[in-house]
Amino acid sequence: MNSFWIILFHTYLNKLKTKSFIITTLLTVVIVLALTNLTNIIAFFDKNDGKENVTVLDETGQLFKPYKKQVSTINKDIKLTLFEGSEAEAEKAVEKGTYSGIVMLRLNEEELPFAIFKAKSIADSSLYTDLQTSLQQLKTMLAASQIHLTPVQLAKLYEPVSFTKVALEKNAKTEEELNQARGLVYVLLFIIYFSVIMYANMIAMEVATEKSSRVMEILISSVSPIKQMFAKIIGIGLLSLTQLAVFLAVGYFSLKQNMESLKEGFFGVYGFGDIPLATIIYAVIFFILGYFLYATLAAFLGSLVSRIEDVQQMITPMTLLVVAGFMIAMFGLGKPDASFITVTSFIPFFTPMIMFLRVGMLTIPAWEVLIGIAVLVLTIVFLAIFGARVYRGGVLMYGQSNSFKDIKKALQLTKNE
Repeated sequence: MNSFWIILFHTYLNKLKTKSFIITTLLTVVIVLALTNLTNIIAFFDKNDGKENVTVLDETGQLFKPYKKQVSTINKDIKLTLFEGSEAEAEKAVEKGTYSGIVMLRLNEEELPFAIFKAKSIADSSLYTDLQTSLQQLKTMLAASQIHLTPVQLAKLYEPVSFTKVALEKNAKTEEELNQARGLVYVLLFIIYFSVIMYANMIAMEVATEKSSRVMEILISSVSPIKQMFAKIIGIGLLSLTQLAVFLAVGYFSLKQNMESLKEGFFGVYGFGDIPLATIIYAVIFFILGYFLYATLAAFLGSLVSRIEDVQQMITPMTLLVVAGFMIAMFGLGKPDASFITVTSFIPFFTPMIMFLRVGMLTIPAWEVLIGIAVLVLTIVFLAIFGARVYRGGVLMYGQSNSFKDIKKALQLTKNE
C-alpha cells in the first residue's frame, strides 16, 4: 500500500509545483476577480459615469417634454436635451462626442409620432431600445387620446393578465424554488464540465509523459496497474479540489466585498440560501462520480499513446462525450421533464450532469437517483477493471500508437505477461 501513497502524493505535489499549474491558477483567479468586479471595472472606464447624453431635434414643437418624461421613467441615466440648431449641426456635435446620439421627432399623416435616431455607431442596442420603448409609450398615449380613451380605460387595457401556475404533482417545486435550483444547477454544470475536461486531460498527459520517458517500465514492474492508475487519478483529483477551493474562496470573498446586502454566508452570497441540503449533497456525489468516470477513461486512453502530441487525438471522443452531455443539460434547463432528458440521465457518460439536473429541477423518486448512482458506480468499476488491463499492456506499447485498435494489442500484451 506504501507504493500507492508514494505515487499519489508524488503526482499531487509534482503537479502542484509546475509552472503551468501555478500560471493557470493565477490567470483563473484574475478572471474570477474580474467577473466579480465587472460593475466596478465598467464604471472605471465609463467617462460619463453610466449616463447617456442624447440631444433631441423636435420638429413638431410639442413632443419633447412628454417624450423626455417617458424616457426618464424608463431609464433615469439617459439625459435628453433639446437642440436649438440644424440637423447638420446636431450631427457634428454627435461626431465630436458631445452627445451619444440624436433623436429627430416627427409626426406622420395620422398625427402620431415617429423618430429617426442617429449616432456614430448603432452597436449600443440598450440605448436604442430604451429610446424606442419611450416613444412607443408616448405614441400609445396620443393614440388613446385621439379615440377619447380615459387614463383609467388605458390603464385597464394594458393591465397585465393574471396567469397563475399551479403544479398538480405532489411536492412539486414552486416557481421560486425552480429559479433558485436553476441557478445552482447552471453553476455546478459548468464546474463539472470544465473540471472533467481540464483534469481528465491532465491525467492522460501525465500517463503519456511518464511513458515517453520510459519511467513506466520501472513502475509497472513494482506497482500493480490498478494501484498506479488510481493513485494518479486521486492525486490529480486532490489537485483539482485544491484549485477549485482557491477559485471558490477568491470568488466568495470578492463577491462579499461587492454585495454588502447579502450576508447569509456562502450560499447567501450566491443567492442559494434556500436550496435543500439534499441537492448540495447530490451535487458533490455526482461531481465526484463524474470525475472518476472520465478520469479512469482518460488514464487508460493516455496509456495507449507513446507521444504527448498524440494525447489530444486519443481523448477527443471522450471530450465530445462531455460536450454532448453538457449541451443536453443546457437544453434540459428549460425543459427538465422532457422524456429525452429522462432517458439520457441513465446513460452513464451523461448521468453526472443530467441526473443532477433532474434532481435539482424536479421532484423525482429516490429510486431513480439511486439507479443513476448505481449505473455510474458499476460503469466506474467496469472501466477500472478493463482500464487496468488496458493500462498494464498499453504502457508497454511504444511506437506509433494513437488508434483505438491499440486497445486489442494492449489487452494481448497483458495476457502474455
